[in-house]
Amino acid sequence: MSLSSFKEILRPCSHQSQSSYSQTSPTPNPRKPPKSCLSQQLLRLEDDAKQLKQQSHRPDEDDRFKEEDARRRLEVFDPTGPYEPLVLSTSGHNPLVQVPASINCRLLEHQREGVKFLYNLYKKNCGGILGDDMGLGKTIQAIAFLSAIYEKDGDTISPPKGKEEKKGRVLIICPSSVIQNWECEFSKWSTFNVAIYHGTNRDGIFEKIESRGIEILITSFDTYRIHEKNLSQMMNWEIVVVDEAHRLKNEKSKLYEACLGIKTRRRYGLTGTIMQNKIMELFNLFDWVVPGGLGSREHFREYYEEPLKHGQRSSAPERFVEVAQERKQHLVSVLHKYLLRRTKEETIGHLMMGKEDNVVFCAMSEVQKRVYRRMLQIPDIQCLINKDVPCSCGSPLKQVECCKRTVPNGVIWPYLHKDNPDGCDSCPFCLVLPCLTKLQQISNHLELIKPNSKDEPDKQKKDMVFASQLFGSDIDVVGGYTQNESFMGLSNVEHCGKMRALEKLMSSWILHGDKILLFSYSVRMLDILEKFLIRRGYSFSRLDGSTPTGMRQSLVDDFNSSPSKQVFLISTRAGGLGLNLVSANRVVIFDPNWNPAHDLQAQDRSFRFGQKRHVVVFRLLAAGSLEELVYSRQLYKQQLSNIAVSGKLEKRYFEGVQDCKEFQGELFGISNLFRDLSDKLFTSEIIQSYDKQGTKHEHEHEHGHGHGHEREGVSGEKHILSDFRMCFLPPQARDTFPIASENNKESNKRTALVDQELGIVYTHRNEDIISHERGCDVKQETKGENAPMIMAAFVVWGSLRSGYDIINGLVDLWLQ
Repeated sequence: MSLSSFKEILRPCSHQSQSSYSQTSPTPNPRKPPKSCLSQQLLRLEDDAKQLKQQSHRPDEDDRFKEEDARRRLEVFDPTGPYEPLVLSTSGHNPLVQVPASINCRLLEHQREGVKFLYNLYKKNCGGILGDDMGLGKTIQAIAFLSAIYEKDGDTISPPKGKEEKKGRVLIICPSSVIQNWECEFSKWSTFNVAIYHGTNRDGIFEKIESRGIEILITSFDTYRIHEKNLSQMMNWEIVVVDEAHRLKNEKSKLYEACLGIKTRRRYGLTGTIMQNKIMELFNLFDWVVPGGLGSREHFREYYEEPLKHGQRSSAPERFVEVAQERKQHLVSVLHKYLLRRTKEETIGHLMMGKEDNVVFCAMSEVQKRVYRRMLQIPDIQCLINKDVPCSCGSPLKQVECCKRTVPNGVIWPYLHKDNPDGCDSCPFCLVLPCLTKLQQISNHLELIKPNSKDEPDKQKKDMVFASQLFGSDIDVVGGYTQNESFMGLSNVEHCGKMRALEKLMSSWILHGDKILLFSYSVRMLDILEKFLIRRGYSFSRLDGSTPTGMRQSLVDDFNSSPSKQVFLISTRAGGLGLNLVSANRVVIFDPNWNPAHDLQAQDRSFRFGQKRHVVVFRLLAAGSLEELVYSRQLYKQQLSNIAVSGKLEKRYFEGVQDCKEFQGELFGISNLFRDLSDKLFTSEIIQSYDKQGTKHEHEHEHGHGHGHEREGVSGEKHILSDFRMCFLPPQARDTFPIASENNKESNKRTALVDQELGIVYTHRNEDIISHERGCDVKQETKGENAPMIMAAFVVWGSLRSGYDIINGLVDLWLQ
């Protein structure tokens, strides 16, 4: 292919010429990454030896072509622009405000647009948020913007005398883990005089600021919170930049209160996750950036939050949907004055090979299912489930208000209240968090509920009693109720459904030279996975909270540069910031998090600029467990974020409404948290229900009279499914669908392999569930005579919030 042809491929997206910070939303990149064929990957397992022999003689032609094509793309792409300044100010402005040529020539086009956006806010003497996806260079854009404002030149060794006196100083507040990164980026890109106010570097910092003409002060969130009076009262800040600004989502936190004390109006937030759990988080963040820009808190709640949440309810009346559309359009138009939000697909998507996000529902092992059901039957959980049932003593009160407020015969309750036999003020809702934690542990691996030798003796004794009761007659099957010290026992995948699937998938990936990132939230789960990797003979690196900060970058560099390193085992909590693992093209998230941002950040460790291959993500969920509810809530939160922030059109899957006791639906409330989902395809049922409602059938679907899975495995129409989709259908539904393959024998072999070996009962691509379409226009105007009635309904809903019981508050606080 000629050089001119490659340049045509790599030319900037057409929407980039349009002002990205205008109220008009850019058209998203229509390209979708190709779907991988998991069934083909699985077939490779049948003749590993043959393929290894073939690989030793010649590389696969198709893979070689893809690698060479990716290499050529990156070689042809030259991020260096013309060596000329980027003028920001209008003609006639004196002095001229411009990004120096030494910085501008190294910026990508979307980064130049980001600098222009920040400068336009600065001219208006107001703040804003740069909300680009992680990996798009928000730090660099902020430094380029500051360099223009302070007339810095990257070629000048020291700033001209007197420049620092023209404007006030800049305060940067960020996580402690990226302080050194900020300092390093300033040294690479500009000539600011930078100081750090953190740890032992605090001593005498104010004297240094005055004597040495320090222009940039970098501090951490915790340091600023503790020393807020010194930093906000003793110094006048021209500009304040908060990195990872979503940390300001909670208006009741000490950090938020401390940041409100900053006097300057030029407050800028950098974050790729503007909203994580609730729409009110959006208000809190913007109310700090632009005080009063979204009105009062109560106005925002009644005018925006309640209509948007209730308009997204699956059975919401059409009028409510119309009002929600109208409010969404208005909210987005206001936000876009202070927010610039871009994704990788919209900016550098044409320079990357794409990403595919697969959500895989793995069947739990038989012993896992039995233990999970026993857990739901313990007195502690039964007390929570039956909290609203009339008390058996004959009292008109509910159980939770009468005899069953405490659980002396419980498995967990007595330990929590060993110093207070009468219980606490929150009983029995104090059991919610411990019970949810235990259910998640069972869903991941049975060893997690056994006593931990690192715990206190009292807790070990309690956990031993708990494990012996849950294992019951399966005690010998799981190797006793004490922690398994056997290497072979811990690395065995027989009793863990997700590890069984992971073993087969990794065999295929490793065979074909893929590099894998393996994430888990639990350090104990990382220990088990580590023994599994050792048993399989894979070369791996590991990073968790115990890894010294100074060693982390060397581990990353070694993994990226070493062909022998096959797997990187990472704690989701430790891998949130600063890890660029672009050599990996397979990402596995072993356990989901209630906060969707954590899982998305884990994916972006690999999918960022510099990635040369197509990235495939696998989120492993235990089918029929609490993890399905965790993922459904992730979908709910992502959809609300897309609606409120970007004005996207989202499918209305769920009946539940967050923070609304009257519409808990299938997502919220105690009954849903501790529901037995073992006989259901929970997520599949919700999606299939939406498909049925959204499709007009010429004749009604005839439901089967057999097992519940038979009717839920289909959507009511005769579809031709690809191999990829067919191999993930539940067994009872496969006969309903013709197979889109000329070789039925081959397709049946694939289906059987997935069903028997992997135990995958259902899967989908997250991109197909979460809408990526923009659309803020209301199809039909709300009639004037009906608008007051609809608005009154929303006000009533808002007033009902005061009647929520304590469990909603406790659970919500934890889930955030």
